[in-house]
Amino acid sequence: MQCLQIYVEMWRKAVCSIPPYRPFSSSSATDIPTLYSFLQPSIFALKPNEQSKQPQDSTNSQTKTLTEEQKTTLQTTLEKSLLTHNTDEAWKSFKALTICCTFPNKPLTNSLITHLSSLQDTQNLKRAFASVIFVIEKDPKLLSFETVTTLLSSMNFANTAAPAFALIKCMFKNRYFVPFELWGNMLVDVSRKSGSLVAFLRVFEECCRIAIDEKLNYMKPDLAACNAALECCCCELESVSDAEKVVATMSVLGVRPDESSFGFLSYLFALKGLEKKMDELEKLMVEFGFSNKRVFFNSLIGGYVKSGKIDSVSTTILRSLREGNGKEWIFSDETHCEVVKGYLQNGAMKSLASLIIEAQKLESPMLEVDKSFGYGIISACINLGLADKAHSILDEMNAQSGSVGLGVYVPILKAYSKEHRTAEATQLVMDIGNSGLQLDAGMYDMLIEASMTSQDFQSAFTLFRDMRDARILDLKGSYLTIMTGLMENQRPELMAAFLDEVVEDPRIEVKTHDWNSIIHAFCKAGRLEDARRTFRRMTFLQFEPNDQTYLSLINGYVTAEKYFSVLMLWNEIKRKISGGKEKGINFDHNLVDAFLYALVKGGFFDAVMQVVEKSQEMKIFVDKWRYKQAFMEKHKKLKVSKLRRRSFRKMEALIAFKNWAGLNA
Repeated sequence: MQCLQIYVEMWRKAVCSIPPYRPFSSSSATDIPTLYSFLQPSIFALKPNEQSKQPQDSTNSQTKTLTEEQKTTLQTTLEKSLLTHNTDEAWKSFKALTICCTFPNKPLTNSLITHLSSLQDTQNLKRAFASVIFVIEKDPKLLSFETVTTLLSSMNFANTAAPAFALIKCMFKNRYFVPFELWGNMLVDVSRKSGSLVAFLRVFEECCRIAIDEKLNYMKPDLAACNAALECCCCELESVSDAEKVVATMSVLGVRPDESSFGFLSYLFALKGLEKKMDELEKLMVEFGFSNKRVFFNSLIGGYVKSGKIDSVSTTILRSLREGNGKEWIFSDETHCEVVKGYLQNGAMKSLASLIIEAQKLESPMLEVDKSFGYGIISACINLGLADKAHSILDEMNAQSGSVGLGVYVPILKAYSKEHRTAEATQLVMDIGNSGLQLDAGMYDMLIEASMTSQDFQSAFTLFRDMRDARILDLKGSYLTIMTGLMENQRPELMAAFLDEVVEDPRIEVKTHDWNSIIHAFCKAGRLEDARRTFRRMTFLQFEPNDQTYLSLINGYVTAEKYFSVLMLWNEIKRKISGGKEKGINFDHNLVDAFLYALVKGGFFDAVMQVVEKSQEMKIFVDKWRYKQAFMEKHKKLKVSKLRRRSFRKMEALIAFKNWAGLNA
């Protein structure tokens, strides 16, 4: 209790002009019509066919009573309707009871309202709302706190602020006091979502009056509610007297402020130019033990911006950086946007550029790029759709011969990348390098990917060269991005040139599959000479061809009907296999099939039988039917007798093939 008295006294003393607590005047019921407008058309109104059945004497209908049997029947119908989710029938039974001034029992009443609240449609929310109001006014003992909480939760979900406020006011008016903790946060939430903090302030004031005058501690608003009231007074009403009133109430209630409480007040005092109060407020923060002044400074800046005091904005920003030793990330995204709008609206772009230059001098060299003040300002320009202003600020900083940090460049590069303005981004990267700054690998990766997506291959190559020159170790991501992009765009000649340029860089792990990609692309495009040249370059640099290398070449040669070239490949592989140098070559069914098909088509039956012999030796299954077909398509009229006169060896090879393939039959 002693601690409580100490901080209450400090809270009062901090803003010395705050008057003692004055009881809030009771809120009138003038807002209750809102309740009924929400209900229009009246949900208690009878349908036309029902109205015609009613007696003309309204007085008699109002005094009509139900027999116990009728009450029991209606309650039973109501209960069964709820169990079967027959909402309309349940509502009809409830109306029939209440019109005759009779209520269902407490569990049934609460079950109905809870059911109606849970359906999440406007009509049934109106029914639930009207029912609760009716019960509170007629017999509040029937209503449980949980039911009220459920209804308010549904209102919050539906973002219907007006009936929520009306409900709370009806509760107050009828002295039906539900503990604040059961409904306070939901009312704050719906107030913020609907922009109804002024309406919340009225409810807050009445709740405080009840808590203090009735000495009901459970009705005391919590810190979140007090801050919402302060926010309303400081940011919406911009009223010092109303804010002081809330502070005095917090002191009486024993609600300890937090950084946000001080933030709202600092915004208001900066807006009104109350320098003395700001000094007192800052001292009080220290006495409360709040060492982190981020909220305080952000709020001060917001107040100064709104009042158009640009010089005070600059002073506050530089002061906050000095106090944080340039190591803390102090300003929020919202603050950066406010600063940008404030300076530009006042035509103070040169001053903003100067401010960034001065801020950079105070920031630690170890500060992360995206935590710098310059980064925040330039990002705010871009997020506000003012990318041209961002570049203008950069130009102005250069014109002032000021040092431009990476924090200024990076957001512009990101914007260029997003907009696929890759040539401009590449030029900016060159400028960054010339200024002695260095981007990280992630930034290069992003820009190179954007360039490849835009098919701006020259920018991608330029960026990658710059990346290598900057001695960045991790080149793998960008290397793969370029190679993949070139392959997808069927540019094998660029792939070959790029690979030739980087192949000797130890930071790039070039492997056989990279060469295979180029060879495959050349073969697919029918550029067999380029494929052969790449193959020769590959072997010259001592990269071992594998089965995929040969498959691509074979398929390319077959398409072009260059079967003699396939024979040359077979002779090469045969030497490797015979010499025990088949490293990297997987002489499997696919390779055997490709060689056999091509060699049969080419009429090189001696080589065909060599492949057959090797496949038998390695126990590789061969489908003879495929090669029968190839023979019949290409060599159907070929006679053994003709070969006998030309070459005895070729004749023997042909006979051997036909015997193997089963063609002699």
